[in-house]
Amino acid sequence: MTASAPDTAASRGSAVDVFWAFLRLGVTSFGGPIAHLGYFRDDLVARRRWMSDKAYADLVALCQFLPGPASSQVGFAMGLHRAGPLGAIAAFLAFTLPSAILMVAFAFGAALFEGVIGAGLLTGLKIVAVAIVAQAVWGMAKSLTPDARRASIAVVAAVVALLLAGSIGQVLAIVLGAVAGLLLCRSAPAGVGDTGLMRFPVSRTAGITSLGTFAVILLGMPILVAFTGGGALSLFDTFYRAGALVFGGGHVVLPLLQAGLVETGWVNPEQFLAGYGAVQAMPGPLFTFSAYLGTLSSVGPGGVLGAAIALVAIFLPGFLLLIGVLPFWNALRTRTWMQSLMRGANAAVVGILGAALYDPLFTTGIVGAGSFSLALVCFVLLVAWKLPPWLVVIVGGTGGILLAVLGVS
Repeated sequence: MTASAPDTAASRGSAVDVFWAFLRLGVTSFGGPIAHLGYFRDDLVARRRWMSDKAYADLVALCQFLPGPASSQVGFAMGLHRAGPLGAIAAFLAFTLPSAILMVAFAFGAALFEGVIGAGLLTGLKIVAVAIVAQAVWGMAKSLTPDARRASIAVVAAVVALLLAGSIGQVLAIVLGAVAGLLLCRSAPAGVGDTGLMRFPVSRTAGITSLGTFAVILLGMPILVAFTGGGALSLFDTFYRAGALVFGGGHVVLPLLQAGLVETGWVNPEQFLAGYGAVQAMPGPLFTFSAYLGTLSSVGPGGVLGAAIALVAIFLPGFLLLIGVLPFWNALRTRTWMQSLMRGANAAVVGILGAALYDPLFTTGIVGAGSFSLALVCFVLLVAWKLPPWLVVIVGGTGGILLAVLGVS
């Protein structure tokens, strides 16, 4: 299996290029982790051609299996693939900092997104997310489900994801899709981009070291906290544990954060709920909720330093696991049986995106004829007019405000 042009070393870029690409995504990617995957696919796969659809779907499937914020892990890996370790760091910082800065500002008392204008803006951003994910499902379905068997796998995966909400349904859908691919897709014709093979600059030694570091911090930090009683260490341990034990990321991490900060009295319930409401209005990863909580926490340094500790701690375990798995993943996915398995898993990813397009995106973002009409406009601007997502975000946000002012849903 040979590497396709978009995934070879010849297409490598610089960390600066990665930073600016992800910074634009960091200020325009509204709608949560599933929507982020749509933004990534549109900008980095379809437009910039950093990798093939097949390689991108493989990466999404892998990150869905690992604990941590799936969309941020995908972005981190794309930066790593494009520009090495500095590219990975650039992708993380650029995609995360805009939302994190806004959440810290909110923690210090900034009143954001209030009144009719604010509510309309939020509505418009939800509608844009519907259009973005619809475009992603449309594009990925054409390349990853080109035959009846894989299309059927995608439909079954969508049904499983819809009936079993949350990360459990998503992981089960991918597992079932992988098994179906192994049984049904051994002789499946290659789809568009089906020959894409990604090369990550991570050695097996680095991978093993990363996995060891993950385990040492997870097991050793509580012991260190017990002996030292340090507030900063306690804060780091709480957020690291939350990031290490949650599958699916996003909203799934909220119960762990509530248990770690509200039930312990570090943050009061009113503060927690206010921050949770605010982070829904932010672009970028929902894990930046940690920056808000770290700022307000009564344990630890608080303020900007507390935000930095919480932010690093909650993202670190997912990135360590990803780095640890990538060297072995590269070797496995070249096997014939693994290629069949991944055909099924990739079809399941399309189904999961389709399920998410309906719930929660469509069910919460489309509430009437007005919002549906705006979603159609945004979809056509993306698919037919090929406008960049950031410009469609502006159109959607403006349209949402107009709908709110006119009292149209």
